[in-house]
Amino acid sequence: MNEEHSRFLKNIDSPADLKKLDEQDLPVVCDELREFIIDVLSCNPGHFGASLGVVELTVALHYVFNAPEDKIVWDVGHQAYGHKILTGRRDVFHTNRKYKGISGFPNIFESKYDAYGVGHSSTSISAALGMAIAAKKAGKEQQTVAVIGDGALTAGLAFEGINNLATTKANVLIILNDNNMAIDPNVGGFSEYLVDIATSHTYNRIRSDVFKALEKLNLASERSKDLITKVNNNIKTLFAKQTNVFEGLNIRYFGPVDGHDVLRLVHVLNDLKDIPGPKVLHIKTKKGKGFEPAEENQTAWHAVGTKFDKQTGKPLEPVKDVKSPPKFQDVFGNTIVELAEKNEKIIGITPAMPTGSSLNIMMEKMPDRAFDVGIAEQHAVTFSAGLAISGFLPFCNIYSSFMQRAYDQVIHDVALQKLNVVFCLDRGGLVGADGATHHGVYDLAYLRSVPNMIVCSPLDESELRNLMYTAQLPDQGTWAIRYPRGKGSMIEWRTPFEEIQPGKGRKLKDGKGLAFLTIGPIGKKVEQVIEKLEAEGHSIAHYDMRFVKPLDEELLHEVFSKHKKIITVEDGTIVGGMGTAVVEFMADNNYFAIVRRMGVPDRFIEHGTVQELYHECGIDKEGLINAARELLEK
Repeated sequence: MNEEHSRFLKNIDSPADLKKLDEQDLPVVCDELREFIIDVLSCNPGHFGASLGVVELTVALHYVFNAPEDKIVWDVGHQAYGHKILTGRRDVFHTNRKYKGISGFPNIFESKYDAYGVGHSSTSISAALGMAIAAKKAGKEQQTVAVIGDGALTAGLAFEGINNLATTKANVLIILNDNNMAIDPNVGGFSEYLVDIATSHTYNRIRSDVFKALEKLNLASERSKDLITKVNNNIKTLFAKQTNVFEGLNIRYFGPVDGHDVLRLVHVLNDLKDIPGPKVLHIKTKKGKGFEPAEENQTAWHAVGTKFDKQTGKPLEPVKDVKSPPKFQDVFGNTIVELAEKNEKIIGITPAMPTGSSLNIMMEKMPDRAFDVGIAEQHAVTFSAGLAISGFLPFCNIYSSFMQRAYDQVIHDVALQKLNVVFCLDRGGLVGADGATHHGVYDLAYLRSVPNMIVCSPLDESELRNLMYTAQLPDQGTWAIRYPRGKGSMIEWRTPFEEIQPGKGRKLKDGKGLAFLTIGPIGKKVEQVIEKLEAEGHSIAHYDMRFVKPLDEELLHEVFSKHKKIITVEDGTIVGGMGTAVVEFMADNNYFAIVRRMGVPDRFIEHGTVQELYHECGIDKEGLINAARELLEK
């Protein structure tokens, strides 16, 4: 945004600056904030639609509440771009999601205004409740707000938080940002009238006076208070001819309110500040608000990956008419359809990422055999278990980092019962700009410890197809097939299916001086490293392990019998991963060799391009070559 066209935003470096403005100036602030987000993201792509949808809410929250003393907890952190801009990060917002720049999500180490770190969804209510209880115990007069999107409310954790909140008197305001579905249908002007009554000082003063009168009469027991609350809610129900889950739990509910009317939001939030205890404000917003292409195609504009014309929305980078390898997710999406056409038992399942995982291909072609279960990874796994125990073959597709949320279900509901469920873990390894919350670097380590599991990762697209094909053959048990985000290496990827023996790796190249052991597509990078080293006169062997569980022990006996210098390479944590498994095998079988494990170190890796992060971890081409040279010289 041209600074000379910015009346207010250029002078807002903190919420205190925002509060200096007249309330009637806030709509202009919203316009400037929305334009600023569009301007920056058109040149530095990132999550788009969600933050545009909460511009007015963000301005109202920081105008009414006193952050950081008051806690504003954002759920699904890609709603928080406006929040970052208003809290001192306007001038560095162009570094958003860039290496060493600011995070695309709230981060407690980045700003005192980020009350809670978040990348995965549905955590805001539980965290806010903890903060509110802590403030009460410390004697602090603190307002605590949880901003949760409607999608995030489908997760079990959100309901667990609500259920617990209902049993407390904690001063927590839940703002339900409803941009797709309504908990209650909007009944127009009368619903606005109900909000006016419910939030008015007069209404709440009368309500308080009733309680005080009951206290004088010794009738204000907890049971009596609960009764009055129920009567209050029943009166609402009588007039509105509707009720909702919040009122059923005795959490006071207000709304719905137009989430794009900043002055209305300021009025309502000011009233709600004076109402103690747990409460919900339901606002209606439009994802991508203020940018027509994003409003019309909300899925495509959830996150943009290329620079675009901020007037038309058209990509600025021309689409090259050149054949290139497909994304691994698309290989999965097309392959599961091929397999399902021949195997009527196959069912596709994903927790809220049909487009991101490409299960949408199956959902379009076989809508009765593919399920999007919402942001509910635990349910997705146990739902898969129920299908499997009933004779079906579920392919449960989950992002690797999201699979962490269903670890108990993988163990208890699937592996323990030896069920034939195929977990396809998308976004395995370092994923780039989404950063630490989204890197899928722990899956090999946390899954190889689970009995009855087959855990593998393909070198290329053909191997992915073959592993999926093998996993759906009879009596295969529980599989986890892990593959990365982005494109592979094969243009002609629709290869004939071939069965791969579980636990069987392969020697890709023989050599004498050093052996590389790899798992997954990072093996392609190692092939380039070997080519460079052999040009220098070295003899290098390369083994593609394919499976981290079960390990190919026959292949490892060959490796340790022939080689005394070994480098293991994986796009995952070196703590407990494939390299650890190899070292365990060496110890258990009394072999002696110099083994260098290379992968993601034992710390959280922040955001940047995948290449930048590979370099930081030492697993880019340069790092691998240097490690090999060092070992060869010993």
